[in-house]
Amino acid sequence: MSGGETKSSVGTYPATVSLAGSLKENKMKKEYLSPTEAAKILKISRQAVINRIKNGTLAAERAGIQYIIPKSQLLSKKISEEMEKATGIKIPKTAKIVKTAIKEVLKKVNSYAVKTIQLWFVDILGILKCVSITKGELKEALEHGKGFDGSSVTGFAEAEESDIIAQPDPTTFKILPWTMETNPTARMFCNILNPDRSPYPGDPRYVLKRAIGRAKKLGLNYYIGTEIEYFYFKTDKKPEIIDEGSYFELIPNDLANTLRNKTIRMLEEMGIPMEASHHEVAPSQHEIDPKYRDALTAADNVITCKYVIKEIAQQSGVYATFMPKPLFGVNGSGMHTHQSLFKGTKNTFYDKKDKYHLSTIAKQFIAGQLKHAREICSLTAQWVNSYKRLVSGYEAPVYASWAQKNRTALLRVPLYRPGNEQATRVELRCPDPACNPYLAFAVMLAAGLEGIEKKYPVPSPVEPNIYHMAMEERERRGLTSLPGNLFEAILETEKSKFVKETLGEHIFSRFLFNKKKEWEEYRIQITQHEIKKYLPLL
Repeated sequence: MSGGETKSSVGTYPATVSLAGSLKENKMKKEYLSPTEAAKILKISRQAVINRIKNGTLAAERAGIQYIIPKSQLLSKKISEEMEKATGIKIPKTAKIVKTAIKEVLKKVNSYAVKTIQLWFVDILGILKCVSITKGELKEALEHGKGFDGSSVTGFAEAEESDIIAQPDPTTFKILPWTMETNPTARMFCNILNPDRSPYPGDPRYVLKRAIGRAKKLGLNYYIGTEIEYFYFKTDKKPEIIDEGSYFELIPNDLANTLRNKTIRMLEEMGIPMEASHHEVAPSQHEIDPKYRDALTAADNVITCKYVIKEIAQQSGVYATFMPKPLFGVNGSGMHTHQSLFKGTKNTFYDKKDKYHLSTIAKQFIAGQLKHAREICSLTAQWVNSYKRLVSGYEAPVYASWAQKNRTALLRVPLYRPGNEQATRVELRCPDPACNPYLAFAVMLAAGLEGIEKKYPVPSPVEPNIYHMAMEERERRGLTSLPGNLFEAILETEKSKFVKETLGEHIFSRFLFNKKKEWEEYRIQITQHEIKKYLPLL
């Protein structure tokens, strides 16, 4: 190529193009527009156009150092439909489904005399945030969203660009049953938007929607079922147990059992049905299993379940925690995540002719998750304490492998039962309930899809107990260990182009910054273990 030309993915452009003037003097005039010209058509600011390009909701190419936008994209009568498809976010003024949902919300608010509506969203760490509005503010919020200062939310906007919008998703409207007698309250999850109503790149829910959109382009729908484990303690000051039960144990007149059952009733009244609930292995440890749902609903349900578990516990003066490893010497709390991909009503993971009843797609999906296991670990196990759980001997995975019966494997394929083809699934065992489910599910899906798209071969399953294997045997089988601590996990994520592309630059950089800060705070602490061990010795 000569020195006077710049190559792009769609052609060759003069390197000296000035989009303010020279664009009018060449053949691109009929095909491309500058951001300023695009802004006039869209009736938004030039900066808003640049933001949409950076967010991936507006296609553009490079001409030298500047952007050019295909004119046909902007003039199409279907532009709003294309943007909805690209972002996964419905535009309230034009989407029929949202209009119908809005009418239903307003009707329910009147019927149940709802006084307060909570607008829910999470920060990049998965911590639940809420803006409360009254019935009188509801219609305006449904149409235009609720503005707030994003600079005060972890991983959101900087101070100079802090104005963002929480746009309620009316399809997620649920009444909180325990509030009905005093102050009827409902909640809706929100999509976070820029002032120009383009998706905000720091919104974890948007990251998951983007990953789901990638699957849908392949004709696939991602379904998830979670096993949410947690502990009940007397207070949040120290881990004092309230029962000494064990796995599946039923204790008469047990407070924890009563709390768990009440929690289930509340969730089912909110339209979140359960597969099962039971006491877990450790004392005062319990588990609830929401039914399989599409990934976005499943992530919303994880956030809701955690909130309701804590709320019902608090009402009885008990503290519920999702801290992965609050007690030494017993099992920690995981969130085993069951996954499958459907094409219409068909489970694409099932193949009756295969030895394991797994399709090629399922095996490639497994291979993709195994390949990226170390890179995504900081998202599925995102806290310093998470890695106190991921150790040998407590039914938590330590090595990247898959199996059917072996519960020490990272990925487990539950044994096929004749007539139950739709239940064929892959269980990922490293996530814990303290993760941000939107980000965790997004990288899990993206890893599996890469395995499918690039046709990764799956290794042989590992059925022997990996905890008991000699190092030589693990090396012979090519088993790779998961990161041993948060810092090691951060380093793996930081060098991962795959994770960066899945999360987007905004969340990727802010998440890493936050996790490095957390590790540094932990690293410099003097623990009671050190005092007890070293003070008398040294």
